[in-house]
Amino acid sequence: MSSDADVWMWLADLILGLHAIFILFVVGGQILIVAGWVLGWTWPRHRLFRLLHLLAIGFVMLEAWLGFICPLTALENILRTAAGAVTYGNGFIRYWLHQLIFYTAPSWVFTLIYTVFTGFVALTWFIYPPRRKL
Repeated sequence: MSSDADVWMWLADLILGLHAIFILFVVGGQILIVAGWVLGWTWPRHRLFRLLHLLAIGFVMLEAWLGFICPLTALENILRTAAGAVTYGNGFIRYWLHQLIFYTAPSWVFTLIYTVFTGFVALTWFIYPPRRKL
């Protein structure tokens, strides 16, 4: 691989990592919100955290409803193409991170999952609301 290809591949891996962090924020954030509710923590009621969390999963659900490809996925694919890569053939972390994030199922399954999860996030917004000041 040339040095240009190395740079493109590195940028694609960076986007994949950001994608994983986004997913961790959405899923892990909801786990922490519910845990905070059960355990009486105050920080999961921080208004900005809760708003960003709701907007993040709402964006994912809207993408699914409209049939849009995730911008992070599209950007990663562009960068991998620029690097001349077609597969995740090398790199342990790259391979397993990709296996964790992308799995095969019909698109309606993901739309249903995103919609139900967004409903759960919205429900916790109302039954365990954020606070302006903690």
